[in-house]
Amino acid sequence: MSRKRFAVELGYAADLHGEDMTKAAVRAVRDAVSRICLCGIVEICGRDRFQGVYVHAVLAVPDPDGVDREAVLACIPIGEPSLELVKGGMSVPGIEVPCFAPGVSNIVVACAALTVYVETDPEGAETGA
Repeated sequence: MSRKRFAVELGYAADLHGEDMTKAAVRAVRDAVSRICLCGIVEICGRDRFQGVYVHAVLAVPDPDGVDREAVLACIPIGEPSLELVKGGMSVPGIEVPCFAPGVSNIVVACAALTVYVETDPEGAETGA
């Protein structure tokens, strides 16, 4: 099967208190998902229930090991999701608010890029069916 790129969307988000990599990453993915319109998959490609659709997320955060991969993948509502975590994003000084996260003062920013791929070969093309 051959996959063709159908759409790319970017998302950005932060955890203002707590330096929670997963929280920032989940918010960044949700930000991207909230702006992408995939009506063409159904209207042009004739997909039903998003079979043959793959969504690859690349997430940049200051501490990739601090991200709960399953929590991020659960935010991708269609297709077969995959995730690549890279060091990036941003960590900047914030202000400590003890009732939110005692001893923590940095703001963590995550950047997400979601790429939607669609299988283009019709079923059975390789076997002649």
